[in-house]
Formats: sequence, structure tokens, C-alpha cells
Amino acid sequence: QIQDLTFLIKNYCLTELYLNNNELTDISGALKHLCALQILLLHNNQLKKLDKTVKELKGMISLQTLNLFHNPLAQDPDYRLYVIYFLPSVQLLDRKSVTQGERESALHLYNRERSCVVQSIAFGKRVNTPLGTAVGSSRCTQPARRLMMPSVWNHPDNAHLLCSFCRIPFENSEDAVLLRAMTRSLMEFSSVDWNKVATCRERRLENKVEEPREKLTVQFR
Repeated sequence: QIQDLTFLIKNYCLTELYLNNNELTDISGALKHLCALQILLLHNNQLKKLDKTVKELKGMISLQTLNLFHNPLAQDPDYRLYVIYFLPSVQLLDRKSVTQGERESALHLYNRERSCVVQSIAFGKRVNTPLGTAVGSSRCTQPARRLMMPSVWNHPDNAHLLCSFCRIPFENSEDAVLLRAMTRSLMEFSSVDWNKVATCRERRLENKVEEPREKLTVQFR
């Protein structure tokens, strides 16, 4: 019949806490100091506000097992995905393992922008390209500008100055910017819109000829 958790205020090192089958209606301000907690059972209580309850548990970076079922907050239609997204360390929620698919669904629901980025980027790799070659996407390649080095570099004895080019004035400021950019590694990223790629199950059930996938490759420094 526990209703208040203020008696836990000094128990900083708890790793397991069993508060199931009580009469808790709110845990705000009572548990957030328990950063070492790994197992927390709160099922069969009267917790009503999902956002306030999850907010109290956000600082528990070691929390792996959490039970919140048989609370009014568990009736929220997006309850499970909400908990999974805002408490990413939890691996076992309401006696059921959190799957990768659920994590992806939670990310798509509560952070759609990042979800689109994760789904679109396939891989990236470094490209060995000499100084002065064309840089751009595979669809739009522009010829490289001719880099006008300061005259002081034309002498072979001054080759070491390349390492400190920012100290030597250029006749054209765009040349200084270009040289700084060209000293960076060239990266190439290829992306595919995975939302348009049929899954194995869809290919088996629909028995359709799959359209060729559009792959976009971008190079930048």
C-alpha cells in the first residue's frame, strides 16, 4: 500500500527496485537520483501520466528491465513506443524484449527527420583524388578551378610553406579557400530510398518485377 517514495531520497546506489502491487499515483521527484538502477518494477500501481513518469526515469542510463503494465498510463495507444524511444537503455519492457523493429518504429514516430536520414544513407567511403580534380556528385560534375598559388611557392626551397599556407597571403581569397578545402579528404556517400525497396516478404507475396532502384552518389570534402 505504498503511496509515497520520499523515503528513497538517500538511496543513491540501488540497482534493483521492486515497487509493484502498490498504490503509487505519481513518482515525480522520487527516483531520478537513482542513476545506477538496472531493474525497476512498477506494475500494478495507479500511475496515470506517461510523460511525467518517463521524464523521471530518463536519467537512469543503466536501466535495462522496466515494468509499467497494469497502470492507467499503459492504456495510451503509443505507450510502448514512447517508452522505448525516451528510455533507449531499456531492453526488457513489461516482460517482453524490445526489438530492433520497435526501436525503428519509435524513432520514425518521435523523430521522423532523423529516421529519414537513417533510412536514406547506405554507406560512405573515402575516395583517393589528387589535388585539383573535379569534385561533385555523379549527376553534376563541375570542372575544377585553376588554383593560383602565391609566387613565393614557385621556388623549390619554399615547398615547406605548404604546411602553413594560411600565413601567406593569396592574390585571390577564393584560392585560399579552395586550397584549404582540397587538403581535406574527399568523401563519397551513396544513398538509396529504402522506403521504395520491397522487402523479401513483399516480393514473394506480390510476385511483381521490382523496379530498378535509384542510387544517388555525392562527393564532398
